[in-house]
Amino acid sequence: MGKKAAFEPAQRLKELPPYVFAEIEAKKKELEAKGVEIIDLGRGDPDLPTPPHIVERLKDALQEPGYNRYPSYVGITEFRRAAARWYNKRFGVTLDPETQVISLIGSKEGVSHAPMAYVDEGDIALFPDPCFPIFYTAILFAKAQPFAMPLLEENDFLPDLGKIPPQVAERAKLLSLNYPNNPTTGVATKDFFREVVRFAKKHHLMVLQDLAYSEIFYDGHYVPSILEVDGAMDVAIESHSLSKTYNMAGWRIGFAVGNAELIRYLSLVKTNIDVGIFEPIQMAGVAALEGDQSGVEELRRIYQRRRDILVAGLRQAGLEFRVPLATFYLWVRVPAGYTSASFADHLLEKAGIMVTPGHGFGKAGEGYVRFAFTSPAEALQEAARRLAKLYGGGT
Repeated sequence: MGKKAAFEPAQRLKELPPYVFAEIEAKKKELEAKGVEIIDLGRGDPDLPTPPHIVERLKDALQEPGYNRYPSYVGITEFRRAAARWYNKRFGVTLDPETQVISLIGSKEGVSHAPMAYVDEGDIALFPDPCFPIFYTAILFAKAQPFAMPLLEENDFLPDLGKIPPQVAERAKLLSLNYPNNPTTGVATKDFFREVVRFAKKHHLMVLQDLAYSEIFYDGHYVPSILEVDGAMDVAIESHSLSKTYNMAGWRIGFAVGNAELIRYLSLVKTNIDVGIFEPIQMAGVAALEGDQSGVEELRRIYQRRRDILVAGLRQAGLEFRVPLATFYLWVRVPAGYTSASFADHLLEKAGIMVTPGHGFGKAGEGYVRFAFTSPAEALQEAARRLAKLYGGGT
């Protein structure tokens, strides 16, 4: 018998950083196999059910003729119109659903395909650090040169555009943002977005802003769209997801809106890679965007209660953090003597609490861990009790 050939992965895969979510999931399973009851505060995966009227619309759509056919590459007309109407009602932004709206298989898909649409090999792409990993890996897959913009606490987790070297800014073609921010929970203002638009126009680059957490906000905070800012439509597109707002993470549906030329380039990538979203899911998406929104208000109330439970527990444990105005995360500073990875291991092994180490989101994430409050209040109360016990504040 001949010797079996060894296969090597592509170089681009070898260059990828370890996927931290897979690593902590493996540790979790190892402890669970030993009988340890783990409270998973690591994943930002909405646990609440999708509103019933959305589910019912999916069921109805499955009875309609032609549902099994290939869908539109860019999204059915009804969904794109619904997205445009939702944007106008929410942000006062007027969009042409034919040219300025495209459906996405979740906002992650749009973020992952954007560099392929907008940058060439060797071009510079600016990305936030820390960030959800796809912002960085998508640049690598496009063979572009990533340039990190640190999100520092002293700057409210906003990038300091003035510190980007002029020679880098001149070569950059893409600037990616994500506000409200995962993982830092930082929020952007219209003034910041105005600065971004001025920077983009000065250096002739395009902006991708991911708005996946727009409806998860607290304490009366207003989350803006970059497209509310004058001139943004000349340089920007914004991706949005139904995952967080309507508890539809597993449905994989979202959309991107903005500059018509940039939307067209993104559609060219999509038409060569995917065949769109299952049409009944798009019809359910229409029901989500145009139906009763009281469930979104209730969702915020639930998350705010959960946030407050976890905030109280972390404070009792003596941990340091900013109370988030948006997202369903807490970005917590690591105590002295720990790295983000060792502190995450410490919480998992000593308290059975799983969190995500900040280094998994980039170099600037070191020194923090991310807690997600996408678990029931009872689980968060138990996590608070375990933290108090671990740090001498309870039994």
